[in-house]
Amino acid sequence: MTASRVLVLNSGSSSVKYQLLDMADRSRLAVGLVERIGEETSRLVHEPLADAGAGGGGKRERLGPIADHEAALKAVAAELAADGMGLDSPELAAVGHRVVHGGTRFTRPTVIDDEVLAEIRNLIPLAPLHNPANVTGIEVARALRGDIPQVAVFDTAFHSTMPEYAARYAIDAATADKYSVRRYGFHGTSHAYVSRATAELLGKTPEEVNVIVLHLGNGASASAVRGGVCVDTSMGLTPLEGLVMGTRSGDLDPAVVFHLARVGGLSVDEIDSLLNKKSGLLGMCGDNDMREVLRRAGEGDEAASLAFATYIHRLKKYIGAYTAVLGRVDAVAFTAGVGENAHQVREAALDGLAGLGLVLDPEANAVRSPEPRLVSAEGARVAVAVVPTDEELEIAAQAYELVTG
Repeated sequence: MTASRVLVLNSGSSSVKYQLLDMADRSRLAVGLVERIGEETSRLVHEPLADAGAGGGGKRERLGPIADHEAALKAVAAELAADGMGLDSPELAAVGHRVVHGGTRFTRPTVIDDEVLAEIRNLIPLAPLHNPANVTGIEVARALRGDIPQVAVFDTAFHSTMPEYAARYAIDAATADKYSVRRYGFHGTSHAYVSRATAELLGKTPEEVNVIVLHLGNGASASAVRGGVCVDTSMGLTPLEGLVMGTRSGDLDPAVVFHLARVGGLSVDEIDSLLNKKSGLLGMCGDNDMREVLRRAGEGDEAASLAFATYIHRLKKYIGAYTAVLGRVDAVAFTAGVGENAHQVREAALDGLAGLGLVLDPEANAVRSPEPRLVSAEGARVAVAVVPTDEELEIAAQAYELVTG
């Protein structure tokens, strides 16, 4: 029996998202989530899928305290085992871990050993909210199944191809090098998957097309992909830079930080919290859910209307900028929760951009579908695509390819 299954783990500070996939046919066997780890109200939701061929009896929910990540992964293992897909299965080829920050060292998927794990720990200062949880998930999974490859797939890796002039900030070079200050980019697995899927939608290879990918969720980022290779992206040293997001400010004059400290008396931690958790759509109108923002704006709410207009204005600027960076654009692809589902965002973002070759088909754009599709007008010079992202499949594919050669 050839081992072809990959368990994908996305470990957060108090949660674990997981999927089990069979890479022989790229089918999804089970999905689940453990949330509120360490609390009395912990919750595990597990769903074996039809592809599994197991009599799991549909979605199951377990409520009650789950003390830590080790207990969480053991609970996940028990749920999978109940469906005949336990971690001890000889069909399990690898565990793929989402790791947010790979710095400049990790530019491709990497089999995790003690040295690699130590390096991921060393990168915690660059991603203090994410890498510690990623490390914990890796440690627990290695303890449970140390005999199979554990593979780290890094959010930053896809963007490591940016030319140095795009990755560098124009600050003192020695200081930048000493503290690893540069643009890394994030959502890389999504940008990689969507740029390739867009090329496929156009009937071409990734090497033949230039794509602007707009990953629009609560976190949002844009990338310019030339011939399958990222040449620029909107997020920087951290996920704070770039587009207006649900709770993050995006691009900001750095002197705002000094002003808030000197004039407002805010501490570094208070400013950090303000810009990351209390800004963006939430900061401007009190809602970070685009559905609520659109509803309120439609009812004439001025704060929501301004927040939406600011969101769209920033999005247009990046589309224009990346058109200039690429020189020739074959497609603009919208993905993630907002990008896939909010037709009003796509319509507003591309309104007035016919001069760049971007023209929507209003009827096609208004249709909701789980399938990749084109929503551009017939004959438009630049294709507009809506491509549901699949970061778990991308992580599984990269991990499986690495361990099987």
